[in-house]
Amino acid sequence: MRFISETPSEGVREQLFILGEISGVLWTPEGAAGTRPLILMGHGGGRHKKDPEIVRRAHRLVTEGGFAVAAVDVPGHGDRPKQEEYDRIATENQARVAAGEELAPLVAAFQSLVARQTVPEWRAVLDALQECEHVGRGPVGYWGVSLGCGLGVPFVAAEPRVRAAVLGLGGALASADAAARVTVPVEFLVQWDDERVPRDQCLALYDAFASTEKTLHANPGKHMEVPDFELDSTLRFFTRHLRP
Repeated sequence: MRFISETPSEGVREQLFILGEISGVLWTPEGAAGTRPLILMGHGGGRHKKDPEIVRRAHRLVTEGGFAVAAVDVPGHGDRPKQEEYDRIATENQARVAAGEELAPLVAAFQSLVARQTVPEWRAVLDALQECEHVGRGPVGYWGVSLGCGLGVPFVAAEPRVRAAVLGLGGALASADAAARVTVPVEFLVQWDDERVPRDQCLALYDAFASTEKTLHANPGKHMEVPDFELDSTLRFFTRHLRP
């Protein structure tokens, strides 16, 4: 891992990094030293590691919770080069939806394909970050909705260092098999009027988690209308499970 820039802002130290072909960002409290819990965040489709919503959540988790927070660009997003295969599939899917096909199964198949690349990448990033003196080998959490959920569920299922996860806006078509292997505490977000992921698919994914502690947070609104107060709950959730 190679850090390529560092920027302080309102008590938060932001470091951009490169690991092989992976571009990412780490946020920690200014002056932080020693081990602390780390939360990996997965961005949404068409977005990137420094999407404003990712940055806003990361800053609150750092300043109010004392966590380290990291996000990486999914293949074909942000500072990573375009991937011809993924672009081709996305274009084909748009045409198929325009011709009348249902969106959810197409999204599920695409997310399953991308997850085969991102899961090992994210585990390698986690390895490298935990070698940093101001992060260390503390407990790990995961946050991701939409694409961040579709890729995050198989990551959480595969990564034993993750102790708690906030997920949502995802469906069972993409992730039910992996969800059956998730046993850590889960907070799951559902938008009741989601136009991209059918409600029954969201509820089926929630039901598929093998976790004995899981909480469903359902709010009215469309896919991108998650209420701001859910961030308060996220902070409490990770504090409870990563800072006992």
